[in-house]
Amino acid sequence: MAQTSPETRLSADDVARLGRLARIELSPDELDRLAPQLEVILDSVARVQEVAVADIAPTSHPLPLRNVFRADEVAPSLDAEAALAGAPAVEDDRFRVPRILGEEQ
Repeated sequence: MAQTSPETRLSADDVARLGRLARIELSPDELDRLAPQLEVILDSVARVQEVAVADIAPTSHPLPLRNVFRADEVAPSLDAEAALAGAPAVEDDRFRVPRILGEEQ
């Protein structure tokens, strides 16, 4: 568990005030339990802020992003006769497949 700094010490009164601001009713046991947990969160945020120094440019992603889509270009492909050549069943220049839905569909 992280050591809390004096700046991030929270009392039960601090937590009660936060609870009122958030309109959350907290019991005395919850106030005592939540204060140290919130201190850990505040200390973690403070440690992250120590790393974010001025010479590091802000970024939204740690790795450079690049477009991985290929160009949408027309290319030669099979004609209908060649595509249907290996089909087990053909009807009206289309693949014939068994019906999977009933008549009521």
